[in-house]
Amino acid sequence: MKKLIAAAAFVTAFAGMTAANAMPLAPSTPSNTDVIKVAGGCGPGFHRGPYGGCVPNRGPIVRRCPPGFRIGPYGRCYRRW
Repeated sequence: MKKLIAAAAFVTAFAGMTAANAMPLAPSTPSNTDVIKVAGGCGPGFHRGPYGGCVPNRGPIVRRCPPGFRIGPYGRCYRRW
């Protein structure tokens, strides 16, 4: 019985030493802190749509138009009549 346990321990230790390093550990700190993450390259208030284009996020639209204009349908600015 002692030989069986010793053989199992030897095989386990040998298998652990020869295991492939298929996925190395990620570094604990980011390598480049100058990178600014954006939402898919569309900018603030937009995201990628189903066909890869930039579409506006849903939610309350806070928008101001220049003097003499008003907010119309779809959040666009139109001249006042």
